[in-house]
Amino acid sequence: MTREDRATPRLLAEFRAAFAPWLFEPEEGACPPGFHMGLGPPTPGMDDTGPDGAERKGVFLPPIPLPRRMWAGGSIETFRPLTGDALVTRTSRLADIRTKQGASGEMCLVSILHEFADTEGVAIAERQDLVFRAASGAVPPAGPSQHIEADWSIAATPLLLFRFSAFTFNGHRIHYDLAHAEEEGYPGLLVQGALQAVLMLNLASRKLGHVPRRFDYRCLAPLFAPATFGVACDQETARVIRADGVTTAEGQAHAQGTG
Repeated sequence: MTREDRATPRLLAEFRAAFAPWLFEPEEGACPPGFHMGLGPPTPGMDDTGPDGAERKGVFLPPIPLPRRMWAGGSIETFRPLTGDALVTRTSRLADIRTKQGASGEMCLVSILHEFADTEGVAIAERQDLVFRAASGAVPPAGPSQHIEADWSIAATPLLLFRFSAFTFNGHRIHYDLAHAEEEGYPGLLVQGALQAVLMLNLASRKLGHVPRRFDYRCLAPLFAPATFGVACDQETARVIRADGVTTAEGQAHAQGTG
């Protein structure tokens, strides 16, 4: 599946309005890390969305019968930054589908590859890993808050979640519809795994002084809103830390030239 989009000033302004205090700004004219996620996203019509608000399975994804979907992690390769006002082609394809038995029952693991190309060729390649599972019981809420060591302390407000969902045209209701999130067994709105990846990638870029050639990350536990969470980076390892001290996402930055 291929879509075209442009890195317009409006899109850049929206991205910066949501993430400005935590962005790494590359050389003048280049887009910050993670901005590509808002370029050429799927735009399903209302009839092509499922009960959870996300694109209905069978449109692009196969008709997986398991109802619950979660973001499991991914990898972002940056060959060079996209530039403002660039015309970008986003090409997406299914890379892998696997079924396995987990602690909560059957799961289906799906990997999707996206390539973002401008006039000079592919600038960014991203793998997104999704997990589908059967409906299960209630997810435990976060424990008591404690002191956490982090570079950034960020409020996971419903507004932040809404802005990121709007930027990426993500209709998944667990990020903005509290009643639906509770129906799926969560004690609050879910902070997007991709949003956590954007924050970790930008902090790692600040620490390195450049956007890493590759950034691999995985989601380890749910992060709920509204709450405050931390983002930390030690050398090339970044983490998102819940207020109760639980690490919800972890990323590894591979510096320039290391592949």
